[in-house]
Amino acid sequence: MNVFEAVKEAVTTRQAAEAYGIPVRRSGMCLCPFHNDKNPSMNVDRRYHCFGCQADGDVIDFTAKLFGLSVKEAALKLAADFGVSYDARGHDPPMKKPVKPKIREELRQRQAKQRCFRAYVGYLHLLEDWKERDAPKPEDVEWHQLFVEALPQTNNIKTIVTLEDKIDIERKGVQSVQGTLYSRFACFVNGSLHALHDKSNGFYRRQLLLTTREQPADRKDDPFLIDKLRTERDGIFLWALEGLHRLIKNNYQFTISQRTADNLEAAME
Repeated sequence: MNVFEAVKEAVTTRQAAEAYGIPVRRSGMCLCPFHNDKNPSMNVDRRYHCFGCQADGDVIDFTAKLFGLSVKEAALKLAADFGVSYDARGHDPPMKKPVKPKIREELRQRQAKQRCFRAYVGYLHLLEDWKERDAPKPEDVEWHQLFVEALPQTNNIKTIVTLEDKIDIERKGVQSVQGTLYSRFACFVNGSLHALHDKSNGFYRRQLLLTTREQPADRKDDPFLIDKLRTERDGIFLWALEGLHRLIKNNYQFTISQRTADNLEAAME
């Protein structure tokens, strides 16, 4: 086998990613090194594919892009790094002592930025927990040191973490894309939020949990519902505009119904 065939058979993209310093989850997902990834959007196995920037290919393509090499240079590097034997067939020049090229500076900086972002997010969670858990009680003479640290730092770190940076935006049944979100998150899920690990008030006080009615057992789906809604789009737009006017009049504060409050209390249990 030539170097390309031997490397593709012996080395998976996941093995190469882990060997070159990219942490990979058990699910095979990792932060994509080819764009400013904040949430793991690349799947690595024998091949790799990023659902954010659409980068795709085999282990040689991955290594070539990671180190800025030609595909032949990448194949030779993988063979040297993983000890893969191959038939040179007299076409390749004599092998010199392998020199491992360094990751391009652009990628190195991006990976460093991703590590910093994860550290900031972890610190923000700690600050919000300290702010709630260590809040002073009326009988306290002195404030807890962690609470004092959290007071000024929470907003500072939150500004850094949420500074209009691009994130993965997903729609059901459609591959995620990178974009900038100018509104609060709108999430639609089946089931409940009990799987979330953050139980602090700093997290839950930002939620508005809306539930829909249970589906009747005898309900029949209308295959022409979308067409019918299109005929009503002017009315739907005016209905949404009326709601926006009420929101502005209420100083951009949503009215919390009793049902929404009960949903939040149940989620925090």
